[in-house]
Amino acid sequence: MRLLHRLPGDTFELTSVDDDHPPPYAILSHTWAEDQEITYEELKAGRGRDKTGFDKIRFCGEQAAVDRLHYFWVDTCCIDTSSYVEHSTAINSMFKWYQRASRCYVYLSDVSVPELVTDASTMRVTWASAFRCSRWFTRGWTLQELLAPPIVEFFSREGKLLGSKISLKHEIYDITGIPLRALGGQSLANFSVEERMRWVALRTTTVKEDIVYCLLGLFGVFLPLIYGEGIPNARRRLKEEIQKHRDHNDNISTKKVERSLPIILHQCPTLS
Repeated sequence: MRLLHRLPGDTFELTSVDDDHPPPYAILSHTWAEDQEITYEELKAGRGRDKTGFDKIRFCGEQAAVDRLHYFWVDTCCIDTSSYVEHSTAINSMFKWYQRASRCYVYLSDVSVPELVTDASTMRVTWASAFRCSRWFTRGWTLQELLAPPIVEFFSREGKLLGSKISLKHEIYDITGIPLRALGGQSLANFSVEERMRWVALRTTTVKEDIVYCLLGLFGVFLPLIYGEGIPNARRRLKEEIQKHRDHNDNISTKKVERSLPIILHQCPTLS
């Protein structure tokens, strides 16, 4: 896993960290703009500062500094997508990376707040309609980015704080239909496979198979990426992996019961 570190002069450097023991970091959730995102190669070469995607990197670094976090992660430039192995590993690790982030900043490029509004969180009338219609709520990958992190904060394109996943939970429920319990951090294992599948039903992804791959973390499973296999095949592989995961967990639970049974029988002779 690579993290970004902000340097003087509005520059950024990439630092490789241990996946299992990363330092505290913030993570960005956003929607991509075609030909405007800063890639891994561009960031390394110091190019792309004229792209709008650079504004999001700058915003994330500044907000992380406000929250006293020295590192942050942005998908567009922290992953070398030219490497299949790295790309596949990143897709399968993404839910965990969002889950472990100290804070997730949702940058809504299509939600604007008037300059005169100093506290946007108390002036919802100025942005509520745009928030409800934001493209962010229609994308496949943002589903896990909403559910995985413990703290999710929403910002306008000016960088003004609109609220958090908790303070805006009723609005988010109305928009997405995702239960308040899930938004509040309840384990996703408490929701049926069918219910979790419904959460992505009205969302879209640029690459068609990603509408399936974006669900991996929600079910705690891993799959090799096979772009070109089509949605039916990707969905079939996902369902097979979910069933294997269930069978494995059921087997572990059964063994735990079997191991504890002699103790129970010893403590309660009437059961033997």
